Amino acid sequence: MEPSLIVTVVLGAFVGGFISGFAGFGFALVASGIWFAALPTSIVPPLVVLSATAGQLVGLARLAKHVSWPKAWPLISAGILGIPLGTMLVAYGAPELVKLIVGLFLIIYTLWQFMARRSVPQIRVKGLIWDRIIGFLGGILGGLAGLSGALPVVWYQMVGLSPAEQRARYQPFNLAILALSTVSMLAFGQLTPDVLRLSLLSMPVVVIGALLGLWMFERVTARGFKRAVLTLLFISGCMILTQALV
Repeated sequence: MEPSLIVTVVLGAFVGGFISGFAGFGFALVASGIWFAALPTSIVPPLVVLSATAGQLVGLARLAKHVSWPKAWPLISAGILGIPLGTMLVAYGAPELVKLIVGLFLIIYTLWQFMARRSVPQIRVKGLIWDRIIGFLGGILGGLAGLSGALPVVWYQMVGLSPAEQRARYQPFNLAILALSTVSMLAFGQLTPDVLRLSLLSMPVVVIGALLGLWMFERVTARGFKRAVLTLLFISGCMILTQALV
């Protein structure tokens, strides 16, 4: 393995792990932007899913007291249905259109939040149907490229939940979707020997980055967390949009 390739894999794993540990999502959004520059396109999505799963396991173990599987179940149950569709888009379709839509949505949403002079009105909803819709869409993005976390994060910000309540729902959702995406990718033959070898290199680095990110999360204010997550979503939207257009 060439030294430049090792550096690229390690850099993506560490930065992605840190972001995942701090925000509870975002590994795919950050790491894929780095890995697509040096790795074959077909290798990146399964490598992202395997590595992101390791980061989510660290976060789930460290924040176990904040996690609520019952609260996350509406997301998870609907996300399961979306995973195969996302994986099929990778295997047989053209995922660029999906990335284009998601990228534009994230950019518009974060700019809207940042430019609002007053606090943006929160959405008042009843029932769990909207959680299931967001979960289904997140499942599609998870099967597509491990991008399961962005939409639930945006949704729970709009609903007005605290950082702890947000993570209580989307942290277990992300882990479940990533784990099921791994099984789906295995069924579609995407977990090749090359992917498995690179994952052995990336996973230990992901764990280190995730632990550092969790340390930061436990010390940031709610306002600071929201601004950091909005910044991450904006950068993620730009990266996804770039991937779709290039």
